[in-house]
Amino acid sequence: MSTCAPTRHDPPPRRPHPRRALGAKSPHAPPPAGGRRLRIGGADMSASITVFLIAVPMSLGLALAVGAPLEAGLVAAAIGGIVAGLFGGTPLQVSGPSAGLTVVTAELIQVYGWRTTCAITVGAGLLQILLGTLRAARNALAVSPAIVHGTLAGIGVAIALAQLHIMLGGSPQSSVWANALALPGQLSGIGPAAPLIGSLTIAVLLLWPRLPGRAGRTVRRIPAALASVVVATAVAAVAAPGLARVDLPSWGSHALPELPHGPVLALATAAFTVMLVASLESLLAAVSVDKLAADRTGEPTTPAPAAPSTAAPARAPASATAVPPQRSDLDRELRGQGAANTLTGLLGGLPVAGGVVRGSANVRAGATGRASTVLHGVWVLLAAGLLVTVFEWIPLAALAALVMVVGVQMVSFAHIRNVHKHREFPVYAATVAGVVGFGALAGVALGVAVAVMVSLHRLGRTKITVTEQDGRHVVTVHGQLTFLAAPRLTRTLGQLPPGIDATVELDGFFMDHAAYEAIQTWRGTQLAQGGRIAFTGRSGSRIAEPAAAAHSCCRPWTPWRNHHCHDRRADNAGPTTGTLTSSDPGASPTPGAGRTGGAHRLRSGLSSFQRSTAPLVRSELARLASEGQRPSQLFITCADSRLVTSMITSSGPGDLFTVRNVGNLVPPPGTAPPGPVSAGTTPAGSGDDSVAAAIEYAVDVLRVESITVCGHSGCGAMQALLQGEPETGPEKPRTPLWRWLRHGLPSLERMASRRHSWARVSGRLPADEVEQLCLTNVVQQLEHLRAHEAVARRLAEGTLQLHGMYFHVGEAQAYLLTEKSSSGTGREEVFDRVSTGERERTGV
Repeated sequence: MSTCAPTRHDPPPRRPHPRRALGAKSPHAPPPAGGRRLRIGGADMSASITVFLIAVPMSLGLALAVGAPLEAGLVAAAIGGIVAGLFGGTPLQVSGPSAGLTVVTAELIQVYGWRTTCAITVGAGLLQILLGTLRAARNALAVSPAIVHGTLAGIGVAIALAQLHIMLGGSPQSSVWANALALPGQLSGIGPAAPLIGSLTIAVLLLWPRLPGRAGRTVRRIPAALASVVVATAVAAVAAPGLARVDLPSWGSHALPELPHGPVLALATAAFTVMLVASLESLLAAVSVDKLAADRTGEPTTPAPAAPSTAAPARAPASATAVPPQRSDLDRELRGQGAANTLTGLLGGLPVAGGVVRGSANVRAGATGRASTVLHGVWVLLAAGLLVTVFEWIPLAALAALVMVVGVQMVSFAHIRNVHKHREFPVYAATVAGVVGFGALAGVALGVAVAVMVSLHRLGRTKITVTEQDGRHVVTVHGQLTFLAAPRLTRTLGQLPPGIDATVELDGFFMDHAAYEAIQTWRGTQLAQGGRIAFTGRSGSRIAEPAAAAHSCCRPWTPWRNHHCHDRRADNAGPTTGTLTSSDPGASPTPGAGRTGGAHRLRSGLSSFQRSTAPLVRSELARLASEGQRPSQLFITCADSRLVTSMITSSGPGDLFTVRNVGNLVPPPGTAPPGPVSAGTTPAGSGDDSVAAAIEYAVDVLRVESITVCGHSGCGAMQALLQGEPETGPEKPRTPLWRWLRHGLPSLERMASRRHSWARVSGRLPADEVEQLCLTNVVQQLEHLRAHEAVARRLAEGTLQLHGMYFHVGEAQAYLLTEKSSSGTGREEVFDRVSTGERERTGV
């Protein structure tokens, strides 16, 4: 096993809880995990109607754009909403006919016909199910965003050119170049009706979201896509009754798939292309919907913790019922999209994919779960059977204009600026050109080829310079050392005189074997001729020679992150004299076993500090030594080794006066230890003076401005309190640990009491009993803190503030108790999440 593998610590076993009667509720247990039953709320109902009103004209327009039967768009919208909504992994994403698949589907219909295209859609759906089962969804996101956005932009260009012909009253050609070449002739022979209706549709579509005033805010509740089509339909009915309109044939003549006819390789390529484009668009849309949902609620997009099998509390705060956003299960989403494509192909519908437009509309309309997505599909299904006559009033020019705007919007200038900022515009431009000129699959392949060439070019652009400072040569290498840079590196090093003193600065993070051999050969030659060679990193700190570096997973510029792998070989060394080997099943370590490794780690850490950190902080520590300490905060937290107070508070020497103990407990003043007084114990009537002394010194002598009590997730002291105290007696007295943990019993009582509000984190319920007790304990210790005379006096003067803090170790996320709760004046006990953009308000 690698010496860099992190050590896993299994949590201590939980004390089994007594069984409760059926239907009994624990007053402080988080809610049970939600079942699979579809819950329909008012917000989901209204959101489903909003998305339905957007989906119907879009579905008809996309079916028109690809040359498919118009009812195929409605079939795809209904199946995408119901099937992908029920089985997909992104509850708020809405699936349906895809603009990204328009060019691909149109080409398939021209080459193979509509019924074979349906069969290809079935094959693409089966491929998606297979990839989702193999958990390949995350790998799809490894494609460069420049390639994905370039593909969508190229498809958008093709859509816009094709629909422009229909909006002008003509018919689109078979390719992008043919549409571009035929456009002048189309402009010379256009009639006025179709272009005017199309222009009216575009104007309403763009201006509708910008209507001013109170009336505008009311009217804007109607989706712009629906409003533009309705206005254009009404005007066309009066001003241009002879304009071409939607023609929905009867469902009795609806075409179903047939066995595909054609070369097997070509059909397989077609199915793969549909699968690739649909999957990429769906997965990117899922990620975007996650971000929109997180921005709406202010929560991180992390999976919700599994709720324990306890009943919901009888009295939960109203805000605790909000469902936090969850990160999408992309593999399940891919399987759901595959099921939808398989079924829509079997029923004669267009290929489906998740869409950002419909998904963002669903989120902004207030949807809370997958019920809105499923209901939108139900509404489309009902409309397809009941509103055929209404649909046939819609002018084709209005639908073409609507889809043309969608195509133009797929060419996002924000994406262009982003890829240009990351120096990937050549990849984007090549992908767009490939999609426009040769099709979606060829465009993606061209984009991947250009991306590989750009990456190789960057790997090969390694700058090597040689300077001389005080008689010592300094070789600076900027960039990555790969085999592409090895010839220049060898040439530069070979030009240096033999037997010199040199420093090699490696300003990069990668060195392959060819470059390693070149440096090692040159170093060996220089050492043999009396030279002295040193290697440094980008910060200038000395690093190990390449031979030693091959055995270490640490990097000199990330000492804290990989601190656990320094000198791990000492831990894994074989047994020394006087110790028992692990092969002896009855062996137990003797005194002194393992001390050598521990001492080595201590000396190594101290040496690292003296070498790297001490030069940086020496002047500041000298100032503090001469001026004395003047901390602004007293920080009371747990002794848990995972809490690095200076790191999570971004503080330095002299900032925090820190008190650490098991469970971040603050004994009330005058607390006497239980039981009879014996030798070595504290006399009855006195308290645990260590914490009290620190409080008195910080408040009265150091005059700190604030005191923070910080709890953390997975606290072992809280777990011990929940498990209960072991049995004690004359032969088995109470241990020092439990004599200390008695100060946490008031927190346990507070959690069980109905007189106090229920602590929660940023609008959600605690994940389990341990987290609930960790939160409650912070609030209770603040009450103990206010009982100390020095603290009470400074609080009355208004010169001291108290703060409660909770740190979730696994998420590396800090939460602060609300101001009223910290001061003891509020009834609610809420820990708010500290965001990355929040300014310092409390000093914590």
